[in-house]
Amino acid sequence: MTRIDSSAAPSLDNLAGRDSISGNIPVPTLRHRSSYAPAALERDPGMPASSWRLRSDAWEYLRFAVKRLATDSETADALAADGEVHRNLRALETIELYWAGYGQRYVAAIGELLEAGDYRTALDRIGRVVNRLRHDTVPDEPRDEFLDEQERAEFTIDADPRPRFEVLVVDETTAQDRDGLRTELLRLRGPADDFVYDYVVVPSADDAVAAVLTNPNILACVVRPGFSERTRQKLSRDLQESIRLARSEVVPGSAPARSSLASVQRVLGLADTLAAIRPELDLYLVAGAHIEDLAGALTRRFRRVFRREDQLELHLTLLRRVSHLYDTPFFSAIQDHARRPVGVFHALPVARGGSVVASKWIRDLADFYGLNLLLAETSATSGGLDSLLAPTGAIKKAQDLAARAYGAKHTFFVTNGTSTANKIVHQALMAPNDVVLVDRNCHKSHHHAVMLTGARPAYLEAYPLNDFAFYGAVPIDRIKQLLLDYRAQGRLDEVRMITLTNCTFDGIVYDPERVMAECLAIKPDLVFLWDEAWFAFAAFHPVTRRRTAMAAAKRLEQQLGTTAHAAAYRAQRERLFGADGTPAGDEVWLSERLIPAPDARIRVYATQSTHKTLTALRQGSMIHVYDQDWVRDAEEPFHEAYMTHTSTSPNYQILASLDIGRRQVELEGFELVQRQLDLATSLSQAIARHPLLRRTFRVLTAHDLVPAANREAGRPMPLRDGLASMWEAWATDEFVVDPSRITIEISRTGVDGDTFKHEHLMDRYGIQVNKTSRNTVLFMTNIGTSRSAIAYLIEVLVKLAERFEEARAQQDPDLLATAETAMPPLPDFSSFSQGYATDGVLPDGDMRAAFFRGQQRGAVEHVSHAELHRRVSRGEVPVSAGFVTPYPPGFPVLVPGQVISAEVLDFMAVLDTREIHGYDVRRGYRILRPEE
Repeated sequence: MTRIDSSAAPSLDNLAGRDSISGNIPVPTLRHRSSYAPAALERDPGMPASSWRLRSDAWEYLRFAVKRLATDSETADALAADGEVHRNLRALETIELYWAGYGQRYVAAIGELLEAGDYRTALDRIGRVVNRLRHDTVPDEPRDEFLDEQERAEFTIDADPRPRFEVLVVDETTAQDRDGLRTELLRLRGPADDFVYDYVVVPSADDAVAAVLTNPNILACVVRPGFSERTRQKLSRDLQESIRLARSEVVPGSAPARSSLASVQRVLGLADTLAAIRPELDLYLVAGAHIEDLAGALTRRFRRVFRREDQLELHLTLLRRVSHLYDTPFFSAIQDHARRPVGVFHALPVARGGSVVASKWIRDLADFYGLNLLLAETSATSGGLDSLLAPTGAIKKAQDLAARAYGAKHTFFVTNGTSTANKIVHQALMAPNDVVLVDRNCHKSHHHAVMLTGARPAYLEAYPLNDFAFYGAVPIDRIKQLLLDYRAQGRLDEVRMITLTNCTFDGIVYDPERVMAECLAIKPDLVFLWDEAWFAFAAFHPVTRRRTAMAAAKRLEQQLGTTAHAAAYRAQRERLFGADGTPAGDEVWLSERLIPAPDARIRVYATQSTHKTLTALRQGSMIHVYDQDWVRDAEEPFHEAYMTHTSTSPNYQILASLDIGRRQVELEGFELVQRQLDLATSLSQAIARHPLLRRTFRVLTAHDLVPAANREAGRPMPLRDGLASMWEAWATDEFVVDPSRITIEISRTGVDGDTFKHEHLMDRYGIQVNKTSRNTVLFMTNIGTSRSAIAYLIEVLVKLAERFEEARAQQDPDLLATAETAMPPLPDFSSFSQGYATDGVLPDGDMRAAFFRGQQRGAVEHVSHAELHRRVSRGEVPVSAGFVTPYPPGFPVLVPGQVISAEVLDFMAVLDTREIHGYDVRRGYRILRPEE
């Protein structure tokens, strides 16, 4: 008996309801069931409703099944009785409504061919679709006499090497109107066009939202006011709920002053929804009467307004706008420079390959990296390559395009990593003795930046995950309480900035909008620095984007300007302040979700390791700025800080990679991120379902990583239940877990995380991971992860599980029970020592003074771990002279001026990280000698 190992067909029920087809597709006549029939396909509960996989797997299954139909009569009997072909065809007709090209009629025609028993022709037509989905070449001249003119033209596009995109048209049209639209498009196409596109025509607002959620090829949308509101498709609950959530999240905008027509309101509502889901989409309105009146009023929502007869102008505009997304000004300048013959008379011998290609000994450098790398090297800032320190040409334009892509007001490229980006922002915004609230387990660069600026850090404690030996994130009530403490001591004016890590190394994600709103309600001029080193990809998916700093800043700015917000603010202030203006007790402020004043300032910065999660060369990072006081307060000090930390000889290859990586995410980021999330979910589900893997490993979920008090949705891995479940969790929970990161608990393997990483994954199977803790391993997917890579990892984990289970079976059970070492609780920040604490009441201290005293040889002694533990036991108060930072994850366990506590020493004693910066195994800890 042959079994089809696939979960594609029933998974389509995630997108289309099982009885959801608008139209009747004939299928092969049912005959007797054969024992040769493939077993019924089991639905994969771990696969979310992402159409890239559902659609491609369905077409792949059809090709497999119809090939059997065409070659084996018994298989034909079995497949007909099994019903999988029928279900796939029905679901595909729903899906194809939201994709250009073949369309619903094409799917229906395949059903007619199967009904007629013409399996060969049906197989040929299915194969063409599969080849396109695989990006293969298909014949230019299809042999199918059933194809109409539009379908024949469609096949010629498959062999066209030009980049292809799709345009959504929202209009309730007839089939004849849609054919006319496509015929007009074919007439307008020309060989000189840089791109090829086709239309996706949907009749309703619901269908438009469904299309942009499921079809990443859509890069523009043309709205015609004739559309209806609700879909006639019977979609799945998940997709219906996703549509509802998408349409409910739009911040109310202002309607055109001269019109109160319901149709105009519908058009504006749809435009706002589509822009919120996919900001990279260009929106156009095609109207009839009174187009002049609408044009000025709708400029904010639509890029242009056309009349219906302006097809050529619309066509040219669509191509032009995509060319703007495709434009990479600095990468193009580098290419042009490499092609130009130039004479090199500057201080860079490697430029143009001068010191390499003529060498007898190092020509393998050019052989390995390629000659273009050398041709593009220069130390000159002329010839169109621009200067990173004072850009006015190609680099400036590239940074402006990046700001557009990431939703920032300003974006700056950084060529030596986010560690430097963090130092730039701190120096630009902080001055000596300013207070900065710092997440204690943030990256070491923030602590170093605080030391450099002379600001006084007040450390915020993240909740500990003691069972897994790493920290979570800082709850909002702790942040609010510390701000209230500063207010109570009359020192709130000293607090300048707060910096938090979003998301953490382990994938715990804040709700930046909520954090900023509630903090601004206490201090309305607070500045925010969000370290998003691991979160660059999030800006290109409609669910994850809402938790990025830039998207949250924009949304908060929009909300502060609404009348509803002003009314809510006034009502809350009456509860928070008495008649005499005295603030209520802290318990009242902590119990309410605080509302900021309408005139609060939005001052938000995000640093981003673009190279960690998107396409860029190593150390390629960005700083994104959304600061309403940029020109007045920040621009000049920012540029000084940028000049301080930026090399005068930046790596042009890194800059070019940032430029071209921006092009990629604007044109296909949604597809890449959705695929990444899907593959990560399938990995976690495979581990949870495999009988051997689940005995050896355990995937940590939101229930393990986020305390119950900080989440509302209740689902351990929301994306397993579909996009709507994830959407709801990311809209409501204080903390969520990035589904692209899979943390696996490995206690039952009998080895620690560091051994598992190096000896088993890397040395034996070549699998690389970034982070482990004593009993966990973190697997991070990215936009380059493939289904084959996921399959290989699962295969390796199965082999390792077999090895560990066999080893465990041969050991004495009594010894196993006592072998594991209990982890001590993760240490909180103890305190600054008396000599460096500011006032003894609030937690900030002068870390800079302690650091520079620690650089004086006579002021420091080295003490072993054992001796230091004895001193602490005797009641002494040793003070750290420097930073002690296990790497990874890269945050300091000790900072200069900090009291070394027994809890810190107990934690260090069992730490299994091989690399610890600031700690010498032979000499011990550097501590400050008592001052005489």
